[in-house]
Amino acid sequence: MTLIGFSPPRSPSQRGGGCLEIQWLGWKRSVESVDRGAMLNLSSALRLQQGLQTAGTTGGLQNLRNFNNQDFEHLRSLCLSQGLLFEDDIFPADTSSIGPNLLPKDKLQQIEWKRPRELLRNPCLIMDGVSRFDIIQGEIGDCWMLAALGSLTMQKQFLEKVLPKDQGFQSDYAGIFHFRFWQFGDWVDVVIDDRLPFLNGNYLSVHARTSNEFWPSLLEKAYAKLQGSYQNLHGGYISDALVDFTGGVQMQFSLKDPPPDLEDVLKAASKSRCLMGCSTSGWMRNTVLRNGIVQGHAYTVTGAVKIRFKNQWEHIIRVWNPWGHGEWRGPWSDGSPEWDYVEPEIKEELYRKKNDGEFWMSYENFREQFSWLCVCNCTPTFLDFGDQRHTGWSVERHINLWNPLLATGRSNWSSGAVSKNPQYFFKVTKHDPKSYNVVISLIQKNAEGVHDAQKLKIGFFITTENSKVLKQDFSLARDVSSCFNLSPGTYAVTPATTEDREFEFVLRIFVKNQDDNENSNSQLNPAPPMDVPRQIQDSSYKAIFLKYAKQGSAIDALQLQRLLNDMVLQDEMTSVGGEFSFDSCRAILALMDLNSNGQLTLQEFGSLWRSVTKYMDLFRREDRNCSGFLDVYELKSAIQTAGLPVNEQILHLMALRYGNVYKRMGFADFVSCMLRLETMTYAFQNLAKGGPQVLMTVTEWLTLVMYI
Repeated sequence: MTLIGFSPPRSPSQRGGGCLEIQWLGWKRSVESVDRGAMLNLSSALRLQQGLQTAGTTGGLQNLRNFNNQDFEHLRSLCLSQGLLFEDDIFPADTSSIGPNLLPKDKLQQIEWKRPRELLRNPCLIMDGVSRFDIIQGEIGDCWMLAALGSLTMQKQFLEKVLPKDQGFQSDYAGIFHFRFWQFGDWVDVVIDDRLPFLNGNYLSVHARTSNEFWPSLLEKAYAKLQGSYQNLHGGYISDALVDFTGGVQMQFSLKDPPPDLEDVLKAASKSRCLMGCSTSGWMRNTVLRNGIVQGHAYTVTGAVKIRFKNQWEHIIRVWNPWGHGEWRGPWSDGSPEWDYVEPEIKEELYRKKNDGEFWMSYENFREQFSWLCVCNCTPTFLDFGDQRHTGWSVERHINLWNPLLATGRSNWSSGAVSKNPQYFFKVTKHDPKSYNVVISLIQKNAEGVHDAQKLKIGFFITTENSKVLKQDFSLARDVSSCFNLSPGTYAVTPATTEDREFEFVLRIFVKNQDDNENSNSQLNPAPPMDVPRQIQDSSYKAIFLKYAKQGSAIDALQLQRLLNDMVLQDEMTSVGGEFSFDSCRAILALMDLNSNGQLTLQEFGSLWRSVTKYMDLFRREDRNCSGFLDVYELKSAIQTAGLPVNEQILHLMALRYGNVYKRMGFADFVSCMLRLETMTYAFQNLAKGGPQVLMTVTEWLTLVMYI
C-alpha cells in the first residue's frame, strides 16, 4: 500500500456547515482473552514483565498507561497549586519536536510557539460538538492521520476514548491537555502542553474551521509526540492511524484488484459503524486531477448506500477530503444531474451542496479513482454479510518475541523451515463457504526512533494439524492482517520475518461464531490434546530403582540425576530442553525425602516416578508444536489441567525461576517446577486444616514459596 502524506495547496478557508450524517445500526461485542507468551530475551522479558501480569480488551481502557510516565492529573494539580502553565520538557516547544527535515533550516528557525489564549480571548477545546468538518489540514502532510481522524469523529464509541472530557480552557486550565491512543496492545495517555507551532503567522499543524476551536490542533500534537515529532507525521498509512485510534483490527482491500464481495464488505462496514478510509496512488505532490481527485492522498469514507436511480439500484459512496475543500467533479458530485432522478425524500437526506470536502460518487468511479480501501473496527464486523444470524467474533491476543536463533532450515521464514518459535493454535467449528470466518492480525512493535524505513517484512503461516502450510502472508508493514475462509478443524499460526532480526509482536486471532445458542463473547477453544501412549509404565519403577540404588536400599541426588537423565530423557521432545542438573535433582530429592536423610527410599521414589510419568503426559499434551518447550501460555494450561492454583504473578515467577532466558521451560525444568508447586499446594492445605491461624490465601502462599 502506498505511503500517503501530502499537504494541501494554500487556499482560503471555506465556510463550513452542518451535514446530516447517515448512521446504520448493528454493533458487535467482543471479549479478548489475553495471554502474553514468554519467548523473550532478558531485556525484552523485563520490558514486558508488567504486561505479562495484566489482562484487558482491545477496545477498553482497563490498562491505561501513562506515556513517558507523565500523569495528567498530577501534573495539572501541581501547575494549578503553583500558579504556572505547564511546559512539556519531553516534547518541548523547539525544533526537536518539529523534526530536522520537515522544513528548510531557515524556516525552522522562524517557527513560533503560541498558546491558544495568546491568540484569542475565549478559546474552546470543542465548539458545538466534534465533527470532521472542523478539520482543516495544515502544512504537514498528515492527511493519512486526518482521514482516520475524520472517520473517528463519526463514531462516538471510539472518540470518547481518544478525547477525554476532563479538560478545557475554562475551569482548571493550566496549559496542559491529554489524549489517548492504542499502542502495541495497550491504551496510552499522552500529555502535552498547548503551545502550537506557527510559521509566518499561519498554523503549521491542522486547525479548526472555527477560529476559537482547538481540539484538532491539540490532538494532532499529542499524536506527533507519540510518534516522536511532527516530521514523523509527514507521510504514513491510514491503516496505522485507524488502529491507533480504536485498538481495533484493520483490513485493506485493493480497489484495482478487489475481492468479488467488496460491495458486501462496504455495506456491512457501514451498517456496523466501522471506521473507513481510502487513498489514491501517485507521487506528484498536490497534484489535483481535472476531475477534482488529489493524487497520493488519503480520504475518509463516510457512507455507503444503495438508492433507486432510473428504475434500478445504484450503489454510491460518500467520501471526505481532509483538506476541508476540493471535491470530485464527476457523476453524483455536488450539482451533478444524477441527483435530479433521485426520490425527493432520499435526496433531501443525502445531498448537500457545499464545498466542505465531502462528496458522493458511484461505486464504479470509486474503484477507478482510488487505489485502496481500509476498514477498521473492534472486531471484523465488516465481514458479517450474507445469510448469517447471531454472528459474533471471539478473539485471542498474544504478545511475544520472534527470535531468529530459534528458527532453522533453508530460510528463517520459509514454509520449509523448522522453527522453535511460538505457534498459536485455534479451532474453527463453523464454516460457511460464502463468508470469511477467521482473521489474523500481526503487528510489529517499533523500536524507539524506528520508523517506516526500518520496518521489517513480517508475516505468518497458517498450518493444519498435519503441519501442511495452508496460507501465508508477508508484507513490509507495521500491521499485516488477512481474512480467511477455513474449514472446521484445528490450525496453528506461526509469526515470522524475512529478516535475520528479532522483533516483538502482537498477534490477534479472530474466529467467527455462528450459533443460535453460542455466546459471541466466548473465548477460543484450545486445540484438543493428542493421545500419546506412555513410554514409561508405573509398574517398572521398582526395577529402575534397584538398578541405580546403593545396595538396593536408597538413592541419593547424584544417582537420581543419572537415573532421570538415562530413563526419562529418551527422545527429542523431553531432551531438547536440557538435562536434569545436580542442583535440580537435589531440590527434587528435598521435596520427596520424607525422612530428611538426603536419600529416597523405594516408596518415596515410587511417588516421584508416578509424578514424573504424569508430568510427561501433561508436557506432551501441552507442547502442541512439539518444540520440546512450554511457553507461559502452555505452562498456564498445564497447571490448570493438573488442577493446581495459579495466577499471573505465580506464573511469572515460575517462568523466571525455572524457564530459560526466553521464559520457555524444557521438560526437566517443568518437572522441577510442577513438583514444587504441587508439594507446596498440599503443604498449604495441611496447614489450613489447623484453623484460622493461617492468615493468607493459597496463591499468596505459593507466591511466597516461589520467591524462596
